[in-house]
Amino acid sequence: MIEDDEGHARLIERNIRRAGIFNDIRHFLDGTSALEFLFNGKDGPSMNGPALILLDLNLPDMSGTDILAKIKAAPSLKRTPVVVLTTTDDKVEIQRCYDLGCNVYVTKPVNYEAFAEAIRQLGLFLSVIQVPEAGK
Repeated sequence: MIEDDEGHARLIERNIRRAGIFNDIRHFLDGTSALEFLFNGKDGPSMNGPALILLDLNLPDMSGTDILAKIKAAPSLKRTPVVVLTTTDDKVEIQRCYDLGCNVYVTKPVNYEAFAEAIRQLGLFLSVIQVPEAGK
């Protein structure tokens, strides 16, 4: 989870747990530390990448869309689902995120019951479907 607001992060995590998902959650307060973990961290994700990335667009050090573009450009991460959770409801920005490869765009404040159900459904979908790599 890449979210600079600790209160939002706690609320998101609480609702993920309430949805019955108990995977480890790594929380990053800025894009720099998240990208360091994803690309260079010695304890970073395996070759299959993290199961899911929750991404805020409004971060203190860089744009979430820049992070999204880097994630989707990386061979080891491009198939990782990305859920954008942000206060930005601009239609152009939403379309840009989908064009860059986000899977779900959720505007805060979030209806957390619907959010938890969407995460649960995404997990079920990913457990039965394997997305083919580009060019195959």
